[in-house]
Amino acid sequence: MIEVDGLCVRLPGFTLDAITLHVATGEFFTILGPTGSGKTLILESIAGLVPIHSGRIRIDGRDVTDLPPERRQIGIVYQDQALFPHLSVVQNLRYGLRYRPRTADREEKIAYLIEQLGLEPLLERGVVNLSGGERQRVALARALSVAPEILLLDEPLSALDPNFREEIRGLLRRLHHETGITALMVTHDFAEAHFLATRTAVIEAGRIEQIGRVADVFNRPISPVVAAFVGMKNIFEARFDGCAARAGALTFSLTGPVDPAWRFMAVRPEDVRVHGASPETGDGASNLFSGRVTRIDHQGVFADVRVRCNGLLWQTLLPTSRLLDEAIAEGGEVWLEVPAEKIHAM
Repeated sequence: MIEVDGLCVRLPGFTLDAITLHVATGEFFTILGPTGSGKTLILESIAGLVPIHSGRIRIDGRDVTDLPPERRQIGIVYQDQALFPHLSVVQNLRYGLRYRPRTADREEKIAYLIEQLGLEPLLERGVVNLSGGERQRVALARALSVAPEILLLDEPLSALDPNFREEIRGLLRRLHHETGITALMVTHDFAEAHFLATRTAVIEAGRIEQIGRVADVFNRPISPVVAAFVGMKNIFEARFDGCAARAGALTFSLTGPVDPAWRFMAVRPEDVRVHGASPETGDGASNLFSGRVTRIDHQGVFADVRVRCNGLLWQTLLPTSRLLDEAIAEGGEVWLEVPAEKIHAM
């Protein structure tokens, strides 16, 4: 449905370089990346809102690279909704229809959106008097009212408070399932990618680092850049020899042989086990090391615990109750356990 091949956009101080990605018909695809990585620029290029230097953009096999935005059959929803403040809800909702030919079922589709998005009580109100969640529902209805082939979403949940964010996120998933529309959303929120998307791409500094199924990208990143972005945190240079890895002065057992040309190992913080006393010998005991707690940051139910072992600083995530039960405190000696199956080689 969406084919972006070799897209290049050059702006003062920033280049979107050789972006290639394909989104299947009916797929919900996300683009993840930090602020300033080029996520929104990809959306605006697909929508025809920014000039591109090179590359081609196709929608359902139709080359739209040189077409104006209104001829691309695309709906777009921005983080700040971009509603017209001088118009009512219903006027905003119908604004884009003037640029679309009238169809026999148009009013039926509008009524469906109004019902599904719960807009009936709001139709005559001005948008400036709506809550953030209500404005985002109006923005979604306006984008979908023109029956686009594609829905582009530019961090539509980031400006909402947690309650509204959960509401709109659930609404997006339901609308996607019911309408089958092809959706492409940019975000920096991992929960949104897991909840909504089938596949995702990670972009950094204008270049796509990895594309794949959401679970694969989060659990099997292909580079230290992706691993750091998806929260692996414990990333160390390593030397691999068969089923062993050596990082600093520590040697780790692995579940299988690793290509000796690979250079990094990574472990998610929640997969690192910390014990107040040496555990009984068992699975994973071969990757058991003594260390010292250097810092504890309390996050409520959980705590970020940093442990230094033989010169390597590990970041771990523990239930707060474990700190009390096992007398784990800053400056105290602990045992660090790294299960072999949780070690990811790159």
